[in-house]
Amino acid sequence: MNVSRPAVHPVEAPPMTEAAVHRPRVRMKDIQGMPGTKGGLFLRLSQFIFSIISVSVMATTNDFRSATAFCYLVLAVGLQSLWSLSLAFVDIYALLVKRSLRNHVAIRLFTIGDGITSTLTFAAASASAGITVLIGNDLDKCGLNHCTQFETATAMAFISWFAMSPSFLLNFWSLASQ
Repeated sequence: MNVSRPAVHPVEAPPMTEAAVHRPRVRMKDIQGMPGTKGGLFLRLSQFIFSIISVSVMATTNDFRSATAFCYLVLAVGLQSLWSLSLAFVDIYALLVKRSLRNHVAIRLFTIGDGITSTLTFAAASASAGITVLIGNDLDKCGLNHCTQFETATAMAFISWFAMSPSFLLNFWSLASQ
C-alpha cells in the first residue's frame, strides 16, 4: 500500500510586482442613502422639511420660552435644518455633475456633523417630550399652554431624527470601510 505522508513545506510569497503595489483599490458600491446619491438627497430633504416644520410650529407659540427644553429644541432642530440643507445642496451638486462623494475627508466631515446634529436633536426631542408629558399629564395645564403645538413640534423633531439616523449610520459605515 502506497500511502503518502503529510509534509509541511514552507512556501514564500512571490515578490510584489510594481502593478500589484500601485493597483487601484476596489471601492464599495454606492448605496442609496450615502452622500451624493438620490437616496441621500431624499434623506437630507426629509430631515430639512421635518426640522423646519418643528421649528415653525414651536416658534408660532408665544410661550415656548417658558421651558429650557423647548428653547433647546428650537436651537438643535434649527442647527439640524441648516446642516441638512447645506448637505442637500452638496448632494444636488454631486448628482448634477455625476460625482461620487467618496473622499475620505468629506465622509469624515459628514459623519462627525451627522453624529453631532443627530445627538443634539434626539436629546432635545427627548427633553421636550418629557416637558410636554409633565405639562399635559402631571400638571394638567394644557388649557394654559399650547400642548398640541408642543407635541407636534416634538414629534416632527423625532421624525427628523429618524431620517438623520440612516444618514449617520451609512456615513459611519462608509468611513469605517475605507
